Amino acid sequence: MSKLQVVDPHFHLWDTASGNYPWLETPSTGFSGDNTPIARSYLIDEFLAEASAVELLKAVFVEAIATDPLAETAYNQEVADGPGKGLPHGIVAYCDLSAPDAAQQLEALAAHANLRGIRQILNVHDNSFFTYVKRQFMHEPAWQQGFRLLRRHNLSFDLQLYPKQMPAAAALAAANPETPIILNHAGMWVDRTLTGWREWRDGMRLLAAHDNVHVKISGLGMLDHQWTTGSIRPLVLETLDAFGPGRAMFASNFPVDKLYSDYGAIWNAFADIVADLSAPEKAALFRGNAERVYRI
Repeated sequence: MSKLQVVDPHFHLWDTASGNYPWLETPSTGFSGDNTPIARSYLIDEFLAEASAVELLKAVFVEAIATDPLAETAYNQEVADGPGKGLPHGIVAYCDLSAPDAAQQLEALAAHANLRGIRQILNVHDNSFFTYVKRQFMHEPAWQQGFRLLRRHNLSFDLQLYPKQMPAAAALAAANPETPIILNHAGMWVDRTLTGWREWRDGMRLLAAHDNVHVKISGLGMLDHQWTTGSIRPLVLETLDAFGPGRAMFASNFPVDKLYSDYGAIWNAFADIVADLSAPEKAALFRGNAERVYRI
């Protein structure tokens, strides 16, 4: 049987010896679980070995909370130009869009040939256990001004937040219709109650109402550590109902989701869930949409 052909639009690399990832130098436990198995260097050879479970055609690196984002971007460009043999085909770098020098940061990042987008994690939650950042950046005029600079460099924005923040993100999308926005991890349904599901479902439809918003179905293990194909099926199908197969893409979130599964199991679960879709729809979800949105 031939392997499933995929384009993976969300994976990470990190070299802990570089000193650029202090959060990984000492194992820790958070809502995503105990990160001991991945609190070490994770380099291109290991990623490619794990990805051999499928036929990996292309992939997009997404920033991994580096101390020096420019150095991280340069490193991944060097990987693409050398041992990665073109991979990562796209790079999503970090930039603090609220910073006074955001324009200069973007200029320096954009000098790298494979740069395609920016991610600045925005997750704020009422429960500090789930909070990544302590500011509601989307409400800040300086951050909004920085966001508008993305268009100057033809960059997309990877949007990572929680459902309660989706109305503000929908307003952001409406105000910047020419900037592609890619929602990470299917919107991170964190409040696992019926009320939380409704908040997530309604927020997903607010975002999907804007044609410039796309979604990555990924990272589901972070909030469902014992996931099965059955447990993630409703979330995957609801996401597809909201965005349609034309604006959604599957992704691995490796090595973070290595904590909960292996590479092949993730992709095979996605394939099982959408087995009844047409061949063109499946091609879009597994490959075409990622290639188009990230221009790779």
